[in-house]
Formats: sequence, structure tokens, C-alpha cells
Amino acid sequence: MAEAQQAQQEQEDVQEGVHSFSSEKEWIKPDNEQIVERLEWFKDQKLALMMHWGPYSQLGIVESWALSDEDAEWSRNGIDWEVDGEQFKRQYFGLNETFNPVRFQPERWAELAADNGFKYLIFTTKHHDGFCMWDTKTTDYRITDEKVPFHHHPKADICRHLFDAFREKGLPIAAYFSKADWHTPHYWAPGMERSKTTWRGPSYDPQQHPELWERFVQFTHAQLEELLTQYGRIDILWLDAGWVRAGRLGQDIRLGEAVERARQSGQPWLLSADRTVGGPYENYVTPEQTIPKHPMSIPWESCITMGTSFSFRYEDEYKPLRQLVHMLVEVVAKGGNLALNVGPQPDGRLPEGAIRRMKELGAWLKVYGESIYGTRICAPYYTGEWAFTCKGSYVYGFHLYPSEDAVLTEWVELPYEEEVGEVVLLGETPVTLEWKREEKGIAVRLPESQLQGPAPVAQVYRLSHGT
Repeated sequence: MAEAQQAQQEQEDVQEGVHSFSSEKEWIKPDNEQIVERLEWFKDQKLALMMHWGPYSQLGIVESWALSDEDAEWSRNGIDWEVDGEQFKRQYFGLNETFNPVRFQPERWAELAADNGFKYLIFTTKHHDGFCMWDTKTTDYRITDEKVPFHHHPKADICRHLFDAFREKGLPIAAYFSKADWHTPHYWAPGMERSKTTWRGPSYDPQQHPELWERFVQFTHAQLEELLTQYGRIDILWLDAGWVRAGRLGQDIRLGEAVERARQSGQPWLLSADRTVGGPYENYVTPEQTIPKHPMSIPWESCITMGTSFSFRYEDEYKPLRQLVHMLVEVVAKGGNLALNVGPQPDGRLPEGAIRRMKELGAWLKVYGESIYGTRICAPYYTGEWAFTCKGSYVYGFHLYPSEDAVLTEWVELPYEEEVGEVVLLGETPVTLEWKREEKGIAVRLPESQLQGPAPVAQVYRLSHGT
């Protein structure tokens, strides 16, 4: 009965690889003042570059999930060469022997991110499949193992070179780490299968085999210690696989011990995002592929794909600039950060389509970034057509046009009812506008130059407080 209840809970927590997210009520304010200060820093950043990358990129399939038989119905849609699940798993776990991203460009990635408005990196050091993108000593299933052709490359320790390149550009590092590991025999233990099918959790009951579970805990702590002591400054530990937690049939990895050890031994600033778990080590909440319906005053970050998949997908379709900007504005207006995911190609380059979108978004942010970075929420927040942020003595109003065919009018009504002193239309050359008070806000008069051609992605108004 307990296992059946747990399986049901897992279905509620993760649907087709997309995690739910903790509620505002579940968030606990840290009692560590330095962590509280770092959360204010985090809330200033607004835009992260997220990257899912590993041997699975060679096939253009979803990362890790197809290994789980209980997730086969949705995750194996792209598996068109193998019908036998066990044979597929052997083929998947053998992808390390062909992974050779000789065109790996850490400095290029970092330059693109820094030049185009991204403020920190979230990188998958290890996904659920257990393949490690750093030179770990805990397993041979790693990027630097001699079976991996890339191990001869001077930049074979991918995490080290990538983290160094981004820090060189002034961008902090968030290390994504899956608490589950479907490759290690300490988690999916051969000969100890509870059923004929694999699922997201361990293949055995940790409460019946505490000694084996303890080996997995020590294995996990050793990996975290490597990342948090040998790879320079890590600002955020971004933890996935929320089903691995205390209370889940003994799946307690004693995460607090690992986090506090890191904070006490050289990383006192370390934020922990133990997603979907709640409690003292989910320092911020992480909606996935969605934006909360309402503003949240707690720290949070939506991770959303630029294309259709977190991992690289051949001939993927990337969201247009208008959609990306509107998505970013909605997230920020509701109090969050946007982690925009791009999946690198198996050869080590970023897809050209993703690069174009990064540059387009960067160009928009170079003009309007003051209305995004370092801002906080303010009423009326987000209405669909309008969004608002504030910073210092300014309030920023975003008029979001759904398409380039949207109608442009000389007078525009902003649903902002507080006192206003001056209204400036932001752009390459900011323009002070004529305005007047209306019953439910203010009306501003646009210059003739703003009424020509297709509708912009957004018009951004800077409102100074009334005197």
C-alpha cells in the first residue's frame, strides 16, 4: 500500500518530466543572514542561461527520462529504433562511448551570455542518468573516463572549463545536480529490482536495505563535495529529483549535512534550490515550463525552454523574440527570475537558431534592461496586456503587443492609479510624453514616430513618482 501511495504521489509531482512547484506557504525564510542577503542578490538578476547537455544530445531525445519504464509512454515517443526496453537502456547507457563534443566552446558560450543580458549560468553537472560532466572520482560514468573519446581533449573536464569561462565574464554559477542516479548500483541495484519495470526511485526499499542506501548517501555526498570544493565559487546548488527526500520511504540523503558543510568550508554564500521539497534548503521555488498565475513575494525562478525541449533536439523550433520578451516581462512582473534553457549540440556548439534568439533578446535588453534588472513587484503587476515593475523612484509600465498587426493609437491608457510626476517612453532615445489623469489610470500621448510600421514587441514607460 505504501509503495502504491508513493507512486501516486510521484505522478502528482512530475508529469511527463515537468515538475510541479512548491507553494508560497511552503517557503521558509532562512535564518542565516548571509543567505537572506544572497536571496536579495538573486532577485536582482532576472535572467539565467540554463543548459541541459550530455551524451543523450547525440540522439536528440529527452534527457534521461526514457530510462524509466514508468515514464515510457511519453518519454519514448522519439525512440524509433528499439522496441525492447532493456536493450534500449543498454544502448542509452553506452552513449558515453561515442560522446565527443570536439567543438566545445565554453568561452563563446560565456561571451554570448554576458553580451546578451544573461546574469548567471545553470548547468547540468549530472542528470538522472548519472553521467557526470566533471572529472569525478566516484564513478567511471564520467566525461573524463577513457571510454569517452572526448577524454583526450584539453577541455575534457567540461564543468571546470565552462565554470571558469563564465566566471571570467563575471557570471555566477548554479550547479544543477540530480539527487537521483539511475546508473549507480547504489540506487538502481542489479538483482534487487522490486518489479520487472524501473521507476524514478531506487530499485529497492531503502528501509529494508539501509546499508545499501547509506552507500548511496555517501556516494552523493562525495559527488557534491567534489563540485563544491574543487570547482571554484558556486553560487547556487540547483537540486533536481524532488522525489529523493526525507519521508519518501527512507529516501533521505541528509542534504542539509552536505549544504552546511559546503557553507562552513568555503562557500558561505551558497544558495540551495531543493526543488519541490520545501523546507530550509529550498531557498527559492522553481516552476518548470510555466509561470505562476499570481505574483509571489518569495524568491522564485521559472525554468522554461527556448525551444521545445530542455535537451538538444534536431530541427527544434525556437520561441520568437516577442514571446521571449513577453515571457520575461511576465516573470519579472510577478517577482521571479527566468531561467531560459538552451540545449547545446552534440558537437559542442550552440544551435544557430538559439544564438540568433539570444542576440535578439540581448539587443532588446540593451535598450530596456533598466526596467528589468534589479526591479521588484508593484501593483497592478500583470494583466496580460500590461505589466509593471518598480525600482527606486521609478515605476515601469510595459504595454505588451500580441503581434506586429496590433493596432497602434495616439493615446494609450495605462492602468496605473498612483500619483505620477513624469512619463518617459524608453527607447534608443527616451522621450518625455504628454499625459493626463483618467478615471482608472493615466493616458499618455505617443509621438507620431511611434505610430508608424508594425507594432513593437512592447512599449516601455518609465513613470516617476508624483511630488
